[in-house]
Amino acid sequence: MPADEQLPLNVPWFGARKMARALLSETQDLRTQLAAMRNQLETLGILSVLQLEAKRTSLENEIVEQTQRFEQERSSVAAAVQALRLQLEEARRSIVETEDLALLQEAGIYRYRHPLTDAVAYARELAGVEEGIKAMTRKDGGAVQATTNWTVNGSVPQGRAMVRDFSKLMLRAFNAEADNLVRGLKPYKLSAAVERLKKVADTIERLGKTMQIRISTPYLQLRVRELELTADFLQKQAEEKEAERIERERLREERKVAQEIERERVRLEKERQHYVNALEVLIAKGDEAGAARLRNELDDVQRAIEDVDYRAANIRAGYVYVISNIGSFGERMVKVGMTRRLDPMDRIRELSDASVPFNFDIHALYFSKDAVGIETAMHERLAEARVNVVNRRREFFRATPMEVKAHLAELTGELLQFQDIPEALEYRQGLTRAQLSGS
Repeated sequence: MPADEQLPLNVPWFGARKMARALLSETQDLRTQLAAMRNQLETLGILSVLQLEAKRTSLENEIVEQTQRFEQERSSVAAAVQALRLQLEEARRSIVETEDLALLQEAGIYRYRHPLTDAVAYARELAGVEEGIKAMTRKDGGAVQATTNWTVNGSVPQGRAMVRDFSKLMLRAFNAEADNLVRGLKPYKLSAAVERLKKVADTIERLGKTMQIRISTPYLQLRVRELELTADFLQKQAEEKEAERIERERLREERKVAQEIERERVRLEKERQHYVNALEVLIAKGDEAGAARLRNELDDVQRAIEDVDYRAANIRAGYVYVISNIGSFGERMVKVGMTRRLDPMDRIRELSDASVPFNFDIHALYFSKDAVGIETAMHERLAEARVNVVNRRREFFRATPMEVKAHLAELTGELLQFQDIPEALEYRQGLTRAQLSGS
């Protein structure tokens, strides 16, 4: 209805215009409100039932499409992940562990693959292997194998030449890897080196599959034997050097002992001569009392000389010592050794040099005519507690002084002196300072 259209009203004439105007205003307000409600409904998207149904169907189809696309993408990602896993496994199989720390943790006592007498024998054996390697790498020596019916441009000779060139290239790569392994080999790395060499041979066979190029089994075995002999040679050489070092140390210690004994003998001889001269003077004077005292002192000097001569003649006589160093090695570690020094403290002071942060503490010093035998017996009794099971010259054992005391008492009888608790003066003073500074 138009906004200016008049409504027929049956009202009295008196006041009718006023009432008509009011009704017209209310009608216009209702029309305005209705138009606003229509606009609002259209803005909110109120649609017809058919339109709503069509919209729902469209959304369902879109959801199905999105789900299918998501499933396809997920399948693609899963396939890619599986492919990467396969590549990772292949890479892991081709990688050889060569880290020194990991290999050292697995290294035990070295076992010789080709036991020979000395390093010279290994050097001779290696020379023979090297001659065999040179012979097999010559033309038609059998180091590498390949197909013989390959053709290039229909030409068999050209194909044969190409196969020969590729074979030389593959063999050179294999030999370069083998030579690098030999040059950088350490005995405890032998297994890793052999595994690496075999994987190189497998790789060459895979890359040369088209021409059937591969490293021959005899040549591979020869180069593996070269690695084994090299490892044996290096180990034997290291053992011989260590044995030489130990022998030099023993001879140096023997020289020190001999020098000490000689110095002590010279000193005692001088002292004895002084007593002899003084005794002659007292006898000439007729002082029998003084002469008797000098004879007693001269007898003591003579006994000391005889003792020094005995120590020089008897190489098994000496002191067995038990020492510890809790500041350096902890409370459950002791060193049990033997020294032939006239003054055993000289040897203890040498051990307490700059190589350890604290001085050693002495638990026992026991002199015996067979100190070598007692030391050997102590080491046998403490064999299970030995720290270094490879180098037996390292005389450290995981044991307390009380445990060692029991064994030593059984071997020597009654111990006159044994210090159970180490003084460890510097170490304990350091702990006290640390506690005071921390508080």
